[in-house]
Amino acid sequence: MDIEERGVKLRLTVVDTPGFGDSINSEESWRACCSYIDDQFRQYFNDESGLNRKNIVDNRVHCCLYFIPPYGHGLRQIDIETMRRLHHKVNIVPLIAKADTLTSAEVKKLKKKLLEDIEENQIQIYQFPECDSDEDEDFKQQDKELKESVPFAIIGSNTVIEVAGTKVRGRQYPWGVVEVENPKHSDFNKLRNMLISTHMQDLKDVTEDVHYENFRAQCLSQISQRGDRGLLSSPYRKLKKDSAPDGLITETDRLLLDLCVKASAALEHSGH
Repeated sequence: MDIEERGVKLRLTVVDTPGFGDSINSEESWRACCSYIDDQFRQYFNDESGLNRKNIVDNRVHCCLYFIPPYGHGLRQIDIETMRRLHHKVNIVPLIAKADTLTSAEVKKLKKKLLEDIEENQIQIYQFPECDSDEDEDFKQQDKELKESVPFAIIGSNTVIEVAGTKVRGRQYPWGVVEVENPKHSDFNKLRNMLISTHMQDLKDVTEDVHYENFRAQCLSQISQRGDRGLLSSPYRKLKKDSAPDGLITETDRLLLDLCVKASAALEHSGH
């Protein structure tokens, strides 16, 4: 979808995962999510390695909103396993779903328990960067509130209701209305501002500099290993024989070999 935030036009893609964890045996529910993220990394890596790199479309996943049900007493085993499989691939932002089913005290208690489970199981969730010392006090306060709100307690609704002459998105109950964008009812506004305003660029930077770089390093390592295994039967055999004394491959030879392998892969991908 195309959205506009403070006069800036943004293109936002949301990928849903219907049916996640619904199977009787959910041991490998994480696999589809991991495969999807890896596929986007792989496509970007192939485009980046090709000859025409000017119009690369970035479909990498920059953030995973992980919804945790409100009716438990902490992380389920499927949550622990999935997040541990994902945390090296994507920025995980944990959320408590359907927070209107809990009282304020219950939300606070569940948040504390979830953070304890995350730390105990060594799950790496998205870490908010520290504020610069020269930031204004309002921004520092906003940043502090964001960090204290994790995991965000979220309420969703596709219904617009009129309350005191004002139309709001919310849920109608016999005892009153729960407003999605009311900070007293939900952390929705904090999450929204974090995702598409204050921390959007940092999410993209962490994806580029950490998660994608790890994937890229693994790909290059695999390419190099395949190149080494095929060295004796490859056209570069003469290079090894002539330039390396006593049959040893020099560092220069290895670098040349890597360049040849990468060039070959790029040409193959471009169809030449």
